[in-house]
Amino acid sequence: MSRDLAHRRRQLLLELLRVRGAVKVSELAPELGVSEMTVRRDLAALADRGLLDKVYGGATLVEPDTTFHAALEPAPAATQHRRRFTIGMVVPSFSYYWPAIIAGARSAADAAGARLLLRSSSSDLIDDRKQISALACTPGVDALIAAPGLEAPGSGALVRWLEQLRQPVMLAERRAPASMLEWAVSDHAAGAAMAVRHLHDNGHRRIGLFAHDLSPTTPHIQRGWSGQLRALDLDPAAQLGGPTAAFTEPGRDRVLDDVVADLRRHRTTAVIVHSDPPAQALVQHCIDLGMRIPDDLEVVTYDDEVAQLSQPSLTAVRPPKHHVGRVAVECLVARLQEGSNRPVTRVVLTPELIIRQSSPRRDRAAGETTQLSRPTAP
Repeated sequence: MSRDLAHRRRQLLLELLRVRGAVKVSELAPELGVSEMTVRRDLAALADRGLLDKVYGGATLVEPDTTFHAALEPAPAATQHRRRFTIGMVVPSFSYYWPAIIAGARSAADAAGARLLLRSSSSDLIDDRKQISALACTPGVDALIAAPGLEAPGSGALVRWLEQLRQPVMLAERRAPASMLEWAVSDHAAGAAMAVRHLHDNGHRRIGLFAHDLSPTTPHIQRGWSGQLRALDLDPAAQLGGPTAAFTEPGRDRVLDDVVADLRRHRTTAVIVHSDPPAQALVQHCIDLGMRIPDDLEVVTYDDEVAQLSQPSLTAVRPPKHHVGRVAVECLVARLQEGSNRPVTRVVLTPELIIRQSSPRRDRAAGETTQLSRPTAP
């Protein structure tokens, strides 16, 4: 009977580990209704089977994807290796843009024999700090990847707090130039410059920009767009632009009617739109009004999450999302191995431009997908 109780208790303990990523003895004891000594014995027994790593005051899971009924049987020797580092990661979304970054981080963690713990934040500074703190206080977490909203008032205090954490912190798709934090980011300015150069090469001289006014990516896109226009002797102030938030909200037809009217009145023949959903909404609205894409209007979207699925397929700037996650983990592993001997590392990765039907190269067949050369952002 006692053996059955221990078996069920250890199964429940592993299930709690799967959900939480890490557990503390002091919290498990009252939750399971046993003494702390019993919990320690359970953890030691599971650690002997290679199912978790014991850390000071608790435990972390060796393999997050373990099937727990099968896991209670002795594991093959190949699965009982110990992971050297545990890296916590806080991202603002699990559904758009960030899954590719997470996949890159996971790939690099697996290659390095490290473990990745994941949390999401609402991009509110208070929630950012709450979620990062939860991982920072998790037993066994050696380093952190974070993507807080650094554009909000009060973000300076968050940056200073991140600098003081005991674990090294790597920002992903975020920059804090006045700090000593490290980061891995996409060069969104270079990506926007590529799009402008492509549209200019296609003969366009009125190249508008529509972007989400609350996105942390937008300032970099605007910088690359305006800088490349000036490099081509075009005045950014003479171009059409505006926010895209209402492009995908109820009542959007009225908003998009006004945008199309502005495009016609301004004689704008090409636009860059951030991101894919508003770009797709604009394109389908133009088609509903009888416009021809790309003959009447060429469109380049920024992100390339669902651009290929549009009708017509959308030419897109594709940030190197997978590589951002991968590089963030690789840099943290190097930091953990080298310590203070390693210089502060900040990696900027260049996007690519994927040519599709909404803006084909004029000297090539429409619809061909190709990668352009990568001009330097101004």
